[in-house]
Amino acid sequence: MAARVRIPRTDLDVHPLCLGGNVFGWTADAPTSYAVLDAYLAAGGDFVDTADSYTWRVEGNTGGDSERVLGDWMADRGVRDRLVVATKVGSWPERPGLSPDNVRAACEDSLRRLRTDRIDLYYAHRDDPDTPVEEMLAVFDELVRAGKVRHVGVSNYSADRLTSVLTVADRHGLVRPVALQPHYNLVERAGYEDELAEIAASADLGVMPYFALAKGFLTGKYRPGDTPPDTSGPMASARAGGAVTYLDDRGVRVLGVLDEVAAGHNAPVAAVALAWLAAQPTVTAPIASARNLDQLGTILPMAELTLAPDELAALTEASEDTRLDA
Repeated sequence: MAARVRIPRTDLDVHPLCLGGNVFGWTADAPTSYAVLDAYLAAGGDFVDTADSYTWRVEGNTGGDSERVLGDWMADRGVRDRLVVATKVGSWPERPGLSPDNVRAACEDSLRRLRTDRIDLYYAHRDDPDTPVEEMLAVFDELVRAGKVRHVGVSNYSADRLTSVLTVADRHGLVRPVALQPHYNLVERAGYEDELAEIAASADLGVMPYFALAKGFLTGKYRPGDTPPDTSGPMASARAGGAVTYLDDRGVRVLGVLDEVAAGHNAPVAAVALAWLAAQPTVTAPIASARNLDQLGTILPMAELTLAPDELAALTEASEDTRLDA
């Protein structure tokens, strides 16, 4: 069984791989999503990340689709109390922004779709410059005091705005975020390392990076000379086009080191990329999704994988100039 990791400033001990729910009800239909969730749970997984906005852009969906699939699965399996459920508010056009009225309504909607009475970790999905920070924090504080939310986090916040949120929370005695969800991975380092990591460390925030596999690039699926992926059609990977943009000299170099390290551990490339991320200072649990059982099998081994210092250093060196490209 994988060692648990503690989300700082909470009593939540979670699996070191947070399962992303962005594919539920989209590239993974409900039966496939159930199979992935069953397998993740059976492997000791207990930390699932979703959002009210998943996946409103997909034809035939309405928004809240991922929450609905997750909620139905939890109810069907009777496993709600075995899971730490994270969801988000603020990005869905039906429930836009972080005004108090919207956050209250969105929370009730999410609770209904998730078929639960509480959200373990509720993120502001992105900053809302039109809502004063104190008002935003006050409504999250209200939800925590009401028992509808256990802990609060923020995602896609700039360093300045994150600092403002933490300052206002402390100044006014309002609920203080315990988690940060940034875009961070082996080939996207500068935005987090140069701007947010120091704040996360000093504020003792749990960090759950999204796009932990760089839109699939760090799975090793995309290689030089391959036929470009087909990104058309409703079930095509919407991320594939983004993934191939990493196939420059640096990306090829990173893949080479990943291949070497993976071979040494007899582990999937994706698991090695996630293990590197999990080993970075301040990172609590990377977020990665799987649209089928085969994909889940390539990411779950990260929980048991410990990279040696020289392996971590080689991967860091191979990707170092990503910090100069942002």
